[in-house]
Amino acid sequence: MPMDRFGPLAFQLVLLRRMADFQAPRVDEALRELGVSLADMREANKRWQAMVRSPKGRGALARYRSVLGPPESSVRRRIGDLDSEIHTWPVPLWPDLRFEVVAGAGGAVWNEWLVRAPDASAPVLRTVEDLEPWSCTVEEVARAFPPARPLEGSAPTRWRLAFTAPDADGQPHAVVAEFTWGLLQRLPSQQPA
Repeated sequence: MPMDRFGPLAFQLVLLRRMADFQAPRVDEALRELGVSLADMREANKRWQAMVRSPKGRGALARYRSVLGPPESSVRRRIGDLDSEIHTWPVPLWPDLRFEVVAGAGGAVWNEWLVRAPDASAPVLRTVEDLEPWSCTVEEVARAFPPARPLEGSAPTRWRLAFTAPDADGQPHAVVAEFTWGLLQRLPSQQPA
């Protein structure tokens, strides 16, 4: 992979690098689909971390714009008492998803994750068995199984949700789902409720 310019392909490798901790076989398949190697993914992540940590670096929103180009969409939205701007970019590896950045005044980034594209169908989530890795986002799981309770993630770009969901036989289970960049990775905990 040519690493002269850090662009959308390299950014997808950054997303995959964090997901590899939970879904190594899926990440390997995605790397093959993208025509890149594990070494390319590591190099992309190394360059991304250098950009993030650079004392002369751009702010997070400017960094996303420089890497991903102009957003596919930008809308202003009021969240509680705060005005925000929500920017989305396509992610070719996941055509039904968009990378969303929620920024406040002055471009301070509040949240950055994968969300369902507005014109894409969301998965039907009714049971624990419907929760397949890489099939749904944090928002979709929270809507499907209210009241979902957010928990601290194990690292930056990771989220966890605790909720109750029935299994295929209708028996309720207390579930903890783990997400990376907003995309479901695994269910490390599920016990009869």
